[in-house]
Amino acid sequence: MQLKNSRSKLHISTILKIIVLILFIVVIARLAIWENQYYKSQEGRERIEPRTSGDISIDSTDVDETIITNDQKQNYIVAADQPRFLSIEKIGVNNARILPVNETAAGAIAVPLSIFDVGWYTKSSLPGKNGTAILDGHNGGPTMQGVFKNLVLLEKGDHIEIEMGDGTKYTYQVYDNYTYTLKEANQKMRSMQASPVEGVESISIITCTGEWSNLQRTYLSRQFLRAVRI
Repeated sequence: MQLKNSRSKLHISTILKIIVLILFIVVIARLAIWENQYYKSQEGRERIEPRTSGDISIDSTDVDETIITNDQKQNYIVAADQPRFLSIEKIGVNNARILPVNETAAGAIAVPLSIFDVGWYTKSSLPGKNGTAILDGHNGGPTMQGVFKNLVLLEKGDHIEIEMGDGTKYTYQVYDNYTYTLKEANQKMRSMQASPVEGVESISIITCTGEWSNLQRTYLSRQFLRAVRI
């Protein structure tokens, strides 16, 4: 009887091992089929592009939409050699405050909290110093349009004015103005750091535009404008 029971247990153990092996093979096969179908479904779709360290840091849900009064503008004082106001008559921007901005912890160029302010990247040139000043700002917030909402409307030859802390005013003429996808912007960012005309002082303005991506927490396009001093 003991020998018979041992053989029976051995037989049951073998069957269980075979069942487990079959189940394992079935699971692996299903995973392989799913993976193959997934990659086929993704063919032709654009991959999520990484943000470059030179990109601007924008989250439309983390902004201030409080209207800036004329008194607040008049009381905004900066050093004599610092940019104070930016005006673009064509798109209704009148004495937008220019605030110095640096970089975020992730290496992106910071943007002022207010959607009505303009940022001047402190690691770029100062206006009037024969280099290229990099400026940025919001195109809008959750419910209101920002300072650069209509930046896309500017064309070659349009004028942009910057007033310095001592009252000096510099006028820049738009050289080019392009909308790029996030992928293209990553490749074009270096061009915003230099004048489009060798030896001529310039400014570069960057803002976000296009559709908002909840996944990437940013707009999927960038507006790149370059203008030279006249």
